[in-house]
Amino acid sequence: PQAKLIFTISLLMGSTITMSSNHWITAWAGLEINTLAILPLIAKSHHPRAIEAATKYFLTQATASTLLLFSSMTNAWHTGQWDITQLTCPASSMILTSAIAMKLGLAPFHFWFPEVLQGCSLITGLLLSTAMKLPPMALFFMTSQSLNPTLLVTMAIISAALGGWTGLNQTQTRKILAFSSISHLGWMSIIMIYSPKLAMLNFYLYTIMTAAVFLTLNSINTLNLSTLMTTWTKTPALSAALMITLLSLAGLPPLTGFLPKWLIIQELTKQEMIPAATIMALLSLLSLFFYLRLAYCATITLPPHTTNHMKQWHTSKPINATVAILVIMSTMLLPLAPM
Repeated sequence: PQAKLIFTISLLMGSTITMSSNHWITAWAGLEINTLAILPLIAKSHHPRAIEAATKYFLTQATASTLLLFSSMTNAWHTGQWDITQLTCPASSMILTSAIAMKLGLAPFHFWFPEVLQGCSLITGLLLSTAMKLPPMALFFMTSQSLNPTLLVTMAIISAALGGWTGLNQTQTRKILAFSSISHLGWMSIIMIYSPKLAMLNFYLYTIMTAAVFLTLNSINTLNLSTLMTTWTKTPALSAALMITLLSLAGLPPLTGFLPKWLIIQELTKQEMIPAATIMALLSLLSLFFYLRLAYCATITLPPHTTNHMKQWHTSKPINATVAILVIMSTMLLPLAPM
């Protein structure tokens, strides 16, 4: 417990340092503290898969931190100051964009993310796909004035496409959630230059919905689709809620997940980026397919009678109030749109 406490405090501290910093070195130090604090949580189960995931995570994050430091140093060398908001040198802004894309798992730097997520537990996976993405998103938010639009929009469209296509024939729930995270990051980064607040809103709503899905999967203890098929016998109500939350993640209209997509497409049409908006809207159909398949497995199918694993009749963990609150938030926040 003490070690876990230290790691969680370090996680919070690293994120806070990065988000509240004004100087590139402190932002880099916060990201480093974050990385080093999450590593023991990934490698906690001494399984070779977990160790491999931790090693992959460490290598990519170290590379990304080095690139971030390099971009801020070249910027300081050109302009003579270390302020985060004044990243004026175009070369360093491009290097910074690729560094933060590596941190976040934006395509074409996304290959580490599904592997790492598959290697760790569901709760650590939730941390990785939500809390660990907040500091790099905050850096994007602070430097959004000086980023390169072409590079960011290209990366966003590639992310949405790859997140949709590669998630199509996955059977592991963690990998499916990883690819869904990649395509959501594409939506966030396409709008980051034109309306940073909208990107942050998308990030918060994505965090709520992903937390609901991860905690539901954790409480019914499913790691792949074949175990998901037998969950309706245990917790029918929770399975139904999981289906609605997954459709919300896909962005279907009466649910919360429709709000960021709607606002982002509206903002892109205001910026006269009609082709980009059309491409993004069509690419979200790809991810809708695998969310629908998850939802179908969760609620609509009856499993074949010869299942090759133990049927778990009782839930291993109690369903707590957080899951309920998160599910309600991830389905019913659409009326907040005027605010």
